[in-house]
Amino acid sequence: MPEISNLQPLPYHTALADYLKLHEPEVWRWESGRDMQQEQREALRLELLRDSYRIAAEAHPDVHACLQKAMEALDIHASVTLYQSSAVESNASLVFVPGEIHIILHGRLLEHMSSAEMTAIFGHELAHYVLWTRDKGEFHTVERVLRNAIETDYEQHSLRESYRRYLLHTELFADRGSALAVGAVEPAIAALIKTHTGISNVDAKAYLQQAQEIEAAEKNKSTGYSHPDAYLRARALVQWWNGEPTVDQWIAQQLNGGFELEALDLLQQKQMSSMIRGFLTGFLRDTEFLNDAVTAQMRYLFPDWNPAEAVTSIEELMQIKFDRGLKRVFNALMLDLCLIDPDQQDAMLQHAVKYSCELDCIEDMAINLRRDAGLTKREIDRMVSRIKEKASGLAQKAGAA
Repeated sequence: MPEISNLQPLPYHTALADYLKLHEPEVWRWESGRDMQQEQREALRLELLRDSYRIAAEAHPDVHACLQKAMEALDIHASVTLYQSSAVESNASLVFVPGEIHIILHGRLLEHMSSAEMTAIFGHELAHYVLWTRDKGEFHTVERVLRNAIETDYEQHSLRESYRRYLLHTELFADRGSALAVGAVEPAIAALIKTHTGISNVDAKAYLQQAQEIEAAEKNKSTGYSHPDAYLRARALVQWWNGEPTVDQWIAQQLNGGFELEALDLLQQKQMSSMIRGFLTGFLRDTEFLNDAVTAQMRYLFPDWNPAEAVTSIEELMQIKFDRGLKRVFNALMLDLCLIDPDQQDAMLQHAVKYSCELDCIEDMAINLRRDAGLTKREIDRMVSRIKEKASGLAQKAGAA
């Protein structure tokens, strides 16, 4: 069984916090310096009292016993108030106020959950509080920065995707708090499935088998906006609980997936920029194409670019899961370099076609060559044939050796 010390932010949490502190220092300083004023706290408390029923410890000792057990397990020392809302759908939520805990129960949780499952639900909500108050509140700052940013610029895909993935990872963190609170993984999963489906009786072990079957058949990343699919949450929790060494990589694959042009988050954008830079450096390395015009184009893309810097090989790229849109980006950037200098254009185009063949995106490059370079289909086919013949000849020589 993991200890409370094992309840650490996921790698995605820390990576995104580090990114924002480095690349948005002014926004970070301003947002991290904000504090909830006393009058805001009072207004929030009044709103909660007006819109819900306060579950007092004297009237509901069993419920508060579950809450107290969860707080002790997660080593939380703060004033706490429980509420029952009028919402029909079963769920629970935390209203975050530093130094205070306000948990709202929705629907008929108290009727459907065992005491262990109720403790797990409280553990989940309290884990949000743990995450948002640790390290001077920086992980709550991340969430506020991203939420405010997409409210200002909703069309920025990378901001929306970063916020979505941050929320997904936060739910997995909270699920860990759920299991730690009750000291077992099964009640946490049972509470999750009861809340998700509304069923009153759950076999957690049977659902874990179901989750494994879904995972084996499902090849795409999670598409949930704020909560991962229930089967992913169950599988992620069990792997963490059992101390699986590859759980972080598994979560990254399930929640982040590969590189898709229309779904890059801030971190992938940074990685993508680095890979493109290294790829183009490799495209030009050990060639006669690197004249003043081509160098100027590279430094237009990357102002501090150096021809001697590290290369990203095609072999490295082919090990990464790219979608077709990103391969088109590689094609377009190579073609831009090819068309800079008419004197070496033909030779550079042949070089670019070779790279496109190796990247398995020659069909899209052919479209670019016809549209932007004015080549005919016959000219393109001849280029490709020469490259394939040369590659075949090299392979035969290697085999003979």
